[in-house]
Amino acid sequence: MFLTGMAVILLAGCAANPSSSPERIQAALNASSGGDTPPYILGATDVVTVSVWRNPDLSTSVPVRPDGKISVPLIGDVQASGRAPQELAKSIEVDLSSFIREPQVSVVVTSMGSHEFTDRVRVTGAVASPVSLPHRDGMTVLDLLLNAGGANEFAALNNAMLYRTFQGEIVAIPVRLDDILSRGIIKTNYRMRPGDILTIPERNF
Repeated sequence: MFLTGMAVILLAGCAANPSSSPERIQAALNASSGGDTPPYILGATDVVTVSVWRNPDLSTSVPVRPDGKISVPLIGDVQASGRAPQELAKSIEVDLSSFIREPQVSVVVTSMGSHEFTDRVRVTGAVASPVSLPHRDGMTVLDLLLNAGGANEFAALNNAMLYRTFQGEIVAIPVRLDDILSRGIIKTNYRMRPGDILTIPERNF
């Protein structure tokens, strides 16, 4: 009876946090392992410096307003939110061509306020200190765990789960942290992506 009861408890714990299908997991991991970093997309509260070659009087440093636009000398308001800096620069060049010959424009992001939360990674559960951190290229599951001060004594390390948004849904990816820490098996030491959440459950007693 005792063994039967324990089996029911363990099965219930697993069912509460099921992993996604192997196909969805592999698709999410493959999509995140590409070598090219997606372009930065501008949003409200970002600050950009617009430089017009040989026209310093047209150059400016401005924030992206809540309506998603910036103000540029000569041409006025330009839609910035939802665009990559290079795309915005091309749009300004087109508008300025009505006033100056062959304008050359560059746009540099000097403050990334709009991505303060969407570009973060988080670890929750049985860790010394749950944290939310800015994402950095090359950051892995192990890096995130160490930034949280490591796991606590109640952690079920091999039952950890990495939650990642992929194609409009949340994909649950199993992570075997005990294998990484105790056995040096780093197969599941995945690279983190912006928005990822690592959750470490407690053991069932």
